[in-house]
Amino acid sequence: MKCFIAVRCCSLCLTTAAFWLAPGLAFWLAAQEPVEPRDTNYIVGGQLFDSESGEFKVNPGIAIKDGKFVLPGEDEGDRQVLELGDDDYILPGLVDLHAHYNVKLFNRRREEFNVIPVTYLANGATVTFSCGEYLPEKMFELRKSIEAGTQTGPRLLTSGPYYGLARPGWRQNKPDADTIREEVAFWKKTGIGGVKAKLIDPDSLKVLVEAAHEHGLTVTGHLDSGYRNSVNPRDAIEMGIDRVEHFLGGDALPDSQSAYSSLPNLTVDMPEFKSIVELYLEKGTWFDATISAYGYYGVRGEEYDQWTDEKRFFTPYVQEQVAKRSAHRPVERFEKIYRVKQETILEFWKAGGKITLGTDHFSDGNFLAGFGVHREMDIMVRAGIPAAEVIKIATLNGATAIGLGEEHGSIEVGKSADLFVVSGNPLDEIRNTRNGKWVMTGGKLYSTEELFKSVEGKLGPMDESTAKDW
Repeated sequence: MKCFIAVRCCSLCLTTAAFWLAPGLAFWLAAQEPVEPRDTNYIVGGQLFDSESGEFKVNPGIAIKDGKFVLPGEDEGDRQVLELGDDDYILPGLVDLHAHYNVKLFNRRREEFNVIPVTYLANGATVTFSCGEYLPEKMFELRKSIEAGTQTGPRLLTSGPYYGLARPGWRQNKPDADTIREEVAFWKKTGIGGVKAKLIDPDSLKVLVEAAHEHGLTVTGHLDSGYRNSVNPRDAIEMGIDRVEHFLGGDALPDSQSAYSSLPNLTVDMPEFKSIVELYLEKGTWFDATISAYGYYGVRGEEYDQWTDEKRFFTPYVQEQVAKRSAHRPVERFEKIYRVKQETILEFWKAGGKITLGTDHFSDGNFLAGFGVHREMDIMVRAGIPAAEVIKIATLNGATAIGLGEEHGSIEVGKSADLFVVSGNPLDEIRNTRNGKWVMTGGKLYSTEELFKSVEGKLGPMDESTAKDW
């Protein structure tokens, strides 16, 4: 059986029975002590979001037992009660299906394992799918540490390595069909939540989709237009891909140039746009627009204001170095794409398209991905989608799209006890989701303030001598 090219061109033998993730690869996790959750098994007061009606209703009482929501009365023993006020609003835990745990602070892009899991959770994201990984072995260890309770974070659905040119070494030593199948089988055994294709060729994607589906895994893709042997989302949908990221595709993105060259000129009245929307509806394919990811490169309107100083989570050394960099310079192409994406997501939603939320943001020392969950929701509302629908997109839609709709995404008896308490009604002002007070994941309740405080000043190298690792 062949070995495959993993991230950073390391070969990981598929025949290795014992996990190569041995004690010697404890890697960077020891620095962060887990935050202790509050003892809570009953929540009273506040307003509760009803995912079916899209309305807030007076909380009748939320009971939790063994990490799940149960009927009041089924919670045996003494009640540890959290009392909420009239202006507290209870949302299902948020689901980010394009979560990146990586940063690019100095030399290279790599995952970070101590701060980002906590800031995701503190922002209400109780389920995250790490959508393509540079260090998949270490992301596996992070996931196991969270599951074991030795690390604080949301439920982490890992993806394993990228499939396509985004994976270092892919161009020089592209895996053949058998190797792709072996890889998928291997990573399935590690418990990944799905796979990610990025800049993949048609033949490889076809094999990847088939192999993933054989193992009950979903496939998502950052695709292109068909230009230079890439895959247009239209063709990926015909292959059976489950989710498409960034742009809808179709004939509005001709294979004579890259998708990024065509997107600024796309309009919703084009027949080609209407045609690709119909294909999504026909096949039931999910779409993750990641609108906010493009706005970071544009003019950065008020939706990019920082309601809290995100830079405070970086080490003093990183903050000093970032302050020396030149000021942000908007890129006209990305600003146009950012505006086009808002127009297209609204029309896609009006047509009945299935939408999920993804942030797709890696940090350069200015913003952090966890906070991007709220920016993405804000931008969807600005685009014209009603706030109640955006909350569903950010919760139940994401859970359903990744195959976890029976476990997550809404506050219902039998589901994982995930929720997010904010101050102020998000239906009146979606930005109120930024006012997090409490977050619960799997029945463990945390103060968002305490979570944030636990990781201030800890992301990145402490000095120049360790900056080479970043």
